[in-house]
Amino acid sequence: MPAEKAIVPTGKIENRILMIRGEKVIIDADLAEFYGVPTKRLNEQVKRNKARFPEDFMFQLTPEEKLDLVAKCGHLARLKYSKTEPFAFTEHGAIMAASVLNSSRATETSIYIVRAFVKLRGMIAEHKELARKIARIERHLAEHDEQILALISAIKEFIQPEPVPQKRRIGFKVDEG
Repeated sequence: MPAEKAIVPTGKIENRILMIRGEKVIIDADLAEFYGVPTKRLNEQVKRNKARFPEDFMFQLTPEEKLDLVAKCGHLARLKYSKTEPFAFTEHGAIMAASVLNSSRATETSIYIVRAFVKLRGMIAEHKELARKIARIERHLAEHDEQILALISAIKEFIQPEPVPQKRRIGFKVDEG
């Protein structure tokens, strides 16, 4: 069976997945590009089928989020002068967008988008596991640091010579007073 040739490389899709409001999303302009339709058409179809896109599938960015997005993502510079705020689609929203567009390219591309989201989810899980391991090692090292400091202070006590008591002089004491 020959290897599948992606319409849009999965790596390109992965690079366009962003974290906004704690969600992994794709901006409408990028999604439209992947599906081979103008952004305007994608948004028209979404608005016609508003019931299919609850908050957890899609949300509209605020003006501040839009400015932040334009500043961070060079490929979205064209959004800077757009009159409307872009939509952000979650994984489920991207799949639903493919179904409302009802084109073969959108259907095929949605498969690659799902794969990109799944791969990203796996990378995040791996990252969390590494973070847990690092935290455990740091705790272990902190315990060792305390033990090492205790050893150093004990060694310093042995190294410091004991103060020599002053010897009493032999003879009479004269009171100068």
